[in-house]
Amino acid sequence: MNIINFGSCNIDYVYKLSHFVKPGETIKSDNLNRFPGGKGLNQSIAAARSGLKVYHAGCIGKDGEFLKNVLTESHVDITYLKISDVQTGHAIIQVDDKGENCIILYSGSNYMLDKDYIDYVLREFSSNDIVLLQNEINNVEYIIESAYKKGMAVILNPSPFNNALTKVNLDMVSILMLNEIEGFEFSRETEPTKICNYFKSKYPNLKIVLTLGSEGSIYSDKNETIFCPSFSVPVIDTTSAGDTFTGYFICGMINGMKTYETLKFASAASALAVSKNGASSSIPYKSEVESAIKKLVPNKQCLILPQK
Repeated sequence: MNIINFGSCNIDYVYKLSHFVKPGETIKSDNLNRFPGGKGLNQSIAAARSGLKVYHAGCIGKDGEFLKNVLTESHVDITYLKISDVQTGHAIIQVDDKGENCIILYSGSNYMLDKDYIDYVLREFSSNDIVLLQNEINNVEYIIESAYKKGMAVILNPSPFNNALTKVNLDMVSILMLNEIEGFEFSRETEPTKICNYFKSKYPNLKIVLTLGSEGSIYSDKNETIFCPSFSVPVIDTTSAGDTFTGYFICGMINGMKTYETLKFASAASALAVSKNGASSSIPYKSEVESAIKKLVPNKQCLILPQK
């Protein structure tokens, strides 16, 4: 089983600040770092470092060719990565003294994925393979429809949320991995259980993984709902937390772990990621996660929640 990730590749400019910039405010940053990033690149690296076979499909500009090395060093296959004359996508990331972040995103070459290219890539994969998607590229709806017609499983991380996602037929998606903000945008609910119940009611065959930041995560489908707390660690930078969680959750799922074990595995990987600076550079390897998970203690027990 292979994973083909149609995903973004960005150059991240990370500014360390005492607090996020307010309207009309000018604030000094004493620290600026440039990191490889993009939700697509991060998730490909996370899945590959977890031990999975990952192909990355996407587009970078000539100014971002160093990103090819970043991917291949983590054993991501870049056979299908395109080079464009359009500038590589980039992000301006503010990180406050609590480790939280806010991001301005420029799409650039990430929006250069045309339908002919998508068709070409998908022809190389079979119904036994998985398509992984985020929302930092164009033609997301077309990729989902094309993969579904081939009988491929589709895992969608609807981030960043925009109105284009409301056109996506989630009946074609196997697993939806989202946070509370994205859950609200779909359901107009703020309470995690109500978000899960919304998807159960409207898309009964859809599997949901809802991340709750420092509170933990929830898996929900028509048969079960399982909550897993996060691990308590010093938080340095949360930029790649969700992407790391996604890659490691897919690993646990593919390798046949029980659901709560998969959530715990992904949470441990995410905990290691937030304790370091940077996006892709903070993503741990599987051996690090396996070692850390024996030492990290969850805040609470994993719970199987009653169905409604």
